[in-house]
Amino acid sequence: MPGPTRRRPSIAWLAAVALAATLAVAQAQTEPPAISPEEYETATQIYFDRCAGCHGALRAGATGPNLLPERLAEKGAPYLQAIIFGGLPGGMPGWGAQGVLSMDEIEVMARFLLNEPPAPAQISYEQILDTWVVHVPPEERPTEPQHDRDWEDFFGVILRDMGQVAIVDGGSKELVSLVDTGYAIHILRSSASGRYFTSIGRDGKASLIDLWMDPPQVVAEVKPCYDARSIESSKFAGFEDRYAIVGCYWPALAVVLDGLTLEPLKMIGTAGYERGAGDYVEEARVAAIVASHFGPEWIVNIKEAGQTWFVDYSRMDEPGQPLPITMLDTDLYLHDGGWAMDRYFVVAANQLNKLIAIDAKERNVAAVIEAGTIPHPGRGANWVHPEFGPVWATGNLGSQEMTITAVDPEGHPEHAWEVVARVEVPFTGNLFLKTHPNSPWVIYDHVMSPSPVGAATLCAIDKVSFEVGPCWEVPGATDVHARMVHIEFNRAGTEFWVSAWGRMDTPSFIAVYDAVTLEEIDRIEGDWVRTPTGKFNAYNTARDVY
Repeated sequence: MPGPTRRRPSIAWLAAVALAATLAVAQAQTEPPAISPEEYETATQIYFDRCAGCHGALRAGATGPNLLPERLAEKGAPYLQAIIFGGLPGGMPGWGAQGVLSMDEIEVMARFLLNEPPAPAQISYEQILDTWVVHVPPEERPTEPQHDRDWEDFFGVILRDMGQVAIVDGGSKELVSLVDTGYAIHILRSSASGRYFTSIGRDGKASLIDLWMDPPQVVAEVKPCYDARSIESSKFAGFEDRYAIVGCYWPALAVVLDGLTLEPLKMIGTAGYERGAGDYVEEARVAAIVASHFGPEWIVNIKEAGQTWFVDYSRMDEPGQPLPITMLDTDLYLHDGGWAMDRYFVVAANQLNKLIAIDAKERNVAAVIEAGTIPHPGRGANWVHPEFGPVWATGNLGSQEMTITAVDPEGHPEHAWEVVARVEVPFTGNLFLKTHPNSPWVIYDHVMSPSPVGAATLCAIDKVSFEVGPCWEVPGATDVHARMVHIEFNRAGTEFWVSAWGRMDTPSFIAVYDAVTLEEIDRIEGDWVRTPTGKFNAYNTARDVY
C-alpha cells in the first residue's frame, strides 16, 4: 500500500518565485528585443510544441492568457524567463524546473514572446491530398487477426516527443510493435469495431493503425492540419469504421476522411461568430469530438466560438456529399470531455470554470454546472453511487478539487446535475482521472503541478465515501525528471497503468498498479520507453469505459 503524500518545497520553484518577485518591478520593455531568424524559428517550434495548446496558434489566448507583446512588454524579459522556468499554480508548467527547456531556450522564448507572433499559413485541399498515403489498401489487409495475442487488451502508448506509438500487450506487458506516427500524439481513438487505432498528432498528422496485423502497423496516414488535437471515427450502426473526422487547431477547420484509407473527403471551415451572434473568431479551434450513440453524428466542439455542432455523416456517399450541421450555442473555450451514462456528453468550458452537459438524444443543452478552476476532465470518470446514482467527475487544472456531479435526471431527478461533492486533493495541476467498474477508486494525477513532487504524486479517491485515500509520490519519477500522467485500466479492470513522462534523452517507465490494493505490481521499462504520456486500452477506448 502506498504511503501518505510527502510534501517537500522545491528549491527550483522557490528560487523561480523569488526571482519573479524581484524582477516584477523591472523597467518595462520599450522596444522588442533582438532575435535572429534562427532563434525565431527555434522559438516558433518550441511555442508550437509546448505553448500553443493553451495560448493559441495566434498567441491570442484561450485556456491560458494571451501572449501578445503589447501585454507582455510591461513585464519584461527577465520576468518572463522566471515564469517559463518556474511555472504558476494555475496550470502553467515549470518548463525549466522540470528539465524540459534549457536556460538558453528559456531566454530565447522570453525574447520571442516580446516580438510579434508569426502569421500561420492556411492549407488547401491539394496540400492535404499530397500528404495522403495508403501503405496497405483495405483489400490487402487480413480478414482475421494474424497473431494469437488478445488484441482487445492491447494498449496504445503515446511516446510523445519521439513521434511514435507503442503497441503493448496488456497481459504480458511485452512491446508488440513500435510505429511511427505524427509528432506529439494527443489522443488515440478506437474505431467502432475496435480493430483500428486512429491517432492525431499536434503536427496535424493522422495515422490509422491496424491491430490485426502481425505486427500491428500504420496502414494509412494523412496530414489535414498544421496543428490538431482531436480525431474520431463513425460508430453508429451501419456506419461502423466508414468515416473519420479530424478537428484542427490550425487552420480553423475539420476534415472528414474515409475511415479505412484516410482519404480526405470534405473540409469544414469553423471560423465564425462567437456563439452565433458575437464577434468574428478567426481562430475557432476544434476541441473534443465524440461519436453519438443516438444517430450517425459526430458531436464537435468549437472552442473559441462557444458552439457545439452535431455533424451528420449519413449522406456523405450521396451526390454533393451533404453534411448537415446542427449548431448549439454552448459556451466559450470548450475543451475536453466525455460520456456520462452514454447519453450526455459533458464538456469543459474550462476558462469559465463550467461544465456543459449536452443531451445527445434530444440534441440540446441539458445543464450547465459550476466546476473548479479550469476543469480538465480528459474523458472524465463514471460510476454508480449508492445514494446519488450515476455520477461523473472531472479534475481541475487550477484548483485542488475533484468535482463530482450527479448525471441521472430520469432515475434520480432529486440530484440531477447537482454537484454532490467537491473533493479536496493535495495539489493543483490535474490533467486526467480515471476509474473502472471493477475498481473502488478514482485515480487522479497532478501532472501540471509546479512542484516536482506534486507532478510525481498520484491520489486514489474512494468512489462511495468521496474521501481521498492514499496519495503517494511514485518512486523514481523525480529521479528521471518525470511527471506521472494519464491513468488507463486494462480490459478486466484489475490493474491501471500510469506514465512517467520524462525527457527524450532518458529512458523512463510505466508504473502498473493493482486496481484494488494500489500496490505497484509491475514496471514497464526499456530503451523504447521515452516520453510516454497517454495510454489507451483498445477494448475500453472502443466502448468508452472510463
